[in-house]
Amino acid sequence: MESKTLKKKYDIKELELNSLLEITQAINNNMPENSLYKIYNFTLRSNLNIKKLALYVLDDEWECKVNFGTKNNFENKPLDSRFQQVSSIQMITDIYKGSEFHEFDKAIPVTHKDRLLAVVLVAGEGSSTADQGINLTLIQALSNIIIVAIENKKLARRQLRQEALRKELEIAKNVQSFLFPKNLPYTDDLQIQAKYLPHHNVGGDYYDFIEISEDKFFICIADVSGKGVPAAILMSNFQASLHTLIRKSTNLKEIVEELNFQIIKNANGENFITYFGAIYDRKLAEMQYVNAGHNPPVLIKDNKLETLQEGTTILGTFEPLPFLNHGTVSDLHRFFFFGYTDGVTETFNPEREEFGNERLEKFLLEAYVQDLPTIHQKLLEKLEEFRGGAENQDDITFISCKVN
Repeated sequence: MESKTLKKKYDIKELELNSLLEITQAINNNMPENSLYKIYNFTLRSNLNIKKLALYVLDDEWECKVNFGTKNNFENKPLDSRFQQVSSIQMITDIYKGSEFHEFDKAIPVTHKDRLLAVVLVAGEGSSTADQGINLTLIQALSNIIIVAIENKKLARRQLRQEALRKELEIAKNVQSFLFPKNLPYTDDLQIQAKYLPHHNVGGDYYDFIEISEDKFFICIADVSGKGVPAAILMSNFQASLHTLIRKSTNLKEIVEELNFQIIKNANGENFITYFGAIYDRKLAEMQYVNAGHNPPVLIKDNKLETLQEGTTILGTFEPLPFLNHGTVSDLHRFFFFGYTDGVTETFNPEREEFGNERLEKFLLEAYVQDLPTIHQKLLEKLEEFRGGAENQDDITFISCKVN
């Protein structure tokens, strides 16, 4: 009789070791998650005398990954919240008396670094798992091994995705750096300076300056809807189209119509661009411009401020554009121009109050007589002070121009 008992214990230990070996071999062979769950299912079902089991795993939410032997199908049944607090092996009758989960006898937590990763619900043929000689500690260990291995796979995938995204952002950032003019004029007659602060590594704001001839130059600012790599790619297409068009024509209305067509073709209606473009003629002392749904730039002459609003709607939404005008400002021998994106006026303080146009215009009227680096530095300090420690929500871009 004693020899039979020893033989039975030996057989059980052999089955348990085989179970452990099968699980570890599957992990070492780098099998996919679904295959690991199948092996887990087969191993516990065949080797450990378990008749009923449901393995719930916490991913974004609790999901039943393995289920066998039960009257009810638990694969689509959410895990009751009372099981989500299990910290040690417990009788189910101690924590749950519901009709469905009462099929099981024990709840076994699977943890890693004090974090609950999974819960195993088990039952044997008798009234208790203990009556069937089921080794709950081994089940817990096997479950822990396989769940942690799957967690490591998920972590590795996340790291690979993050690395791919980092490389993608780095490429987009390098591409975007070529979009902005490398040198801006800063002479006694013409001074231009710009500031670009992306919310993330890659933003959707854009500014440009193009010397058309000795007497004319082009200045613009734009903002793509959306952020990140898609916005940067669309903006690079926009910049290429704009540079090609401005070499062929100085008709701002024709340029805007063609830009609108190109954006619709490239963005497939998923993104749009707000844009302001102007040409200043030194001989005529005149500025012509088109504002396509962009924040109206500020023009200050003789201590008087006006906003440049004439134009059309945003680009990339309507083909053809529903209306299109151009604005003209004459007798411009000395002036200050300030173009910006909505990240400036839509800077919020902790009380969710925005900086707004009124504060910006008041600041510019007081500061425009100073040199451009000082104006920009003081504006950034004012925005930072207004934000009061709150996180910046958008790209901040502005370009200033002084003509004497």
